[in-house]
Amino acid sequence: MTESLIEALQARISALEAQNAVRKTIARYMALCDVPAGALEGESFTALFTHDAVWEGIGPLYSSKFGYLQGHDSIIPMLQRYLPPKPHFASNVHFLSTEHIEVDGDTAKGRWIMLQASRYADAKTELIAARLEVDFVPSPHGHRTWLIRHFRTERLFAAPWPVSPAQGAA
Repeated sequence: MTESLIEALQARISALEAQNAVRKTIARYMALCDVPAGALEGESFTALFTHDAVWEGIGPLYSSKFGYLQGHDSIIPMLQRYLPPKPHFASNVHFLSTEHIEVDGDTAKGRWIMLQASRYADAKTELIAARLEVDFVPSPHGHRTWLIRHFRTERLFAAPWPVSPAQGAA
């Protein structure tokens, strides 16, 4: 094997490891957003974002609802106000599809379509589809963990989600 071939293979392995780390970060984020919580003990939103991260609602349906938030002191309280013990969701689950992750050295960009199935505390239900575009960087504590630098969400549509009383009680 030539040295250039070894370097090319190392670069490909690094990119694959980065993609996997990005997937783990976005999956941890979604698990923390689910109600009842799907997070593992000790996980927190704070551990997923850079200290100067941006969380942004874009497009006509989310720019005014969420706006532009920067830093842990703005982002974390906004996310927490939708989660227990606050009475917002009775249940909430997120599904990601159409994944596309590009890695370029020490940056990565992920794009997904998210489906969110929600039952609110007032018993109303809703299906929401949103486009997510998320920029990531390696954690300063090692390249095996990547952090969210800029999270953008754009609501595509929402629709009522009829749930029978028997299904809703679970």
